[in-house]
Amino acid sequence: MRQTGLAGYAARSEQSRGRAHAEPYKDDRLTYERDRDRIIHCAAFRRLEYKTQVFVNHEGDYYRTRLTHSLEVSQIARGIARNLRLNEDLVETLALAHDLGHTPFGHTGEDVLNRLMKNFGGFEHNRQSLRIVETLEQRYPGFDGLNISWEAREGIIKHSSAYDCAGDQACAAYEPDLRPTLEAQIIDLADEIAYNNHDIDDGLKAGFIKLTDLAQVQLWQQTWQRVGEKFPGLDERRQVLQTISYLIGGLIRDLVSTTTDKLEKLHIQTLEDIRRQPENLASFSPQMQELNRELKKFLYAKLYKHHKVERMRVKAERFLTRLFENYIENPTLLPEKYQQRFGKYGTERVICDYIASMTDRYAQDEYKRLYDPFERA
Repeated sequence: MRQTGLAGYAARSEQSRGRAHAEPYKDDRLTYERDRDRIIHCAAFRRLEYKTQVFVNHEGDYYRTRLTHSLEVSQIARGIARNLRLNEDLVETLALAHDLGHTPFGHTGEDVLNRLMKNFGGFEHNRQSLRIVETLEQRYPGFDGLNISWEAREGIIKHSSAYDCAGDQACAAYEPDLRPTLEAQIIDLADEIAYNNHDIDDGLKAGFIKLTDLAQVQLWQQTWQRVGEKFPGLDERRQVLQTISYLIGGLIRDLVSTTTDKLEKLHIQTLEDIRRQPENLASFSPQMQELNRELKKFLYAKLYKHHKVERMRVKAERFLTRLFENYIENPTLLPEKYQQRFGKYGTERVICDYIASMTDRYAQDEYKRLYDPFERA
């Protein structure tokens, strides 16, 4: 089936490089539709519901988790894709898959596992996401993993931001010298749009940041004033939510406009043209980049380094480290299905896989089971 209405440089299902394993299908869904559905139904995706974005799950039901964050990234990315006439199925697949490999307790868990696995190949969550879809999920007859398309796997391993990048060695099988699809490129920025703006919402709700502090951030204050002028007399909470909504809209428009200008100036016609560029084409304007940089700097200082967030980080470091060390000393503590993988992947890597798959709640419960003498094993 041929897709219509897409730009010449968009990824098309009928031009996919295919899957690692041949398999019979029960229906005629397009390639990237099938990829998206496999992501949604996999165990790693469901676990994102109880994995930390900034606030640990037990701190309140309101705050974002990795799952709600992924859904928000998907919504933002689809809007960008529609404006650029890109393949929305591939975009949605990548948005929903981009955090599959995250550990419990967010980047703290990733840092801990990377340190503990230093002599055994390290740990990076994009590499873990790829490992999940290529190896760890076990749902289908005849192969391990989800057997998603080459383009989806490429987009997962080439996902990068200020916080994460898998590196060229991890991308070796996915043409590290070439750009990924434009569908993959916009995920990096949709991710940033989502977490910056929704971390503001969560931070304000938690009382970790204040509107008086945000008033010093130019991008926020400009948008706040615009909303106030459009809706005079609006109560504070609604003005906060509308400001966040308008911020997201403004960032999307800037991204679409800037990227469209680049595509036109460079006479981009095909996906091959995208791949041969020296750098990614999806970007904000220089002015928006500067405004966004100020916002990120504010969030880092006021929210991510808030003393209560730091306390949880220190606690998470301590008990994830103890879990890992305990499993290394006593590998038979792992479930039988994991023990069966020791010979194939190595004890340390299997232990790393096990801890990385945990939700925040499961990791906390496991810690209690191992160290609280009155907790049932």
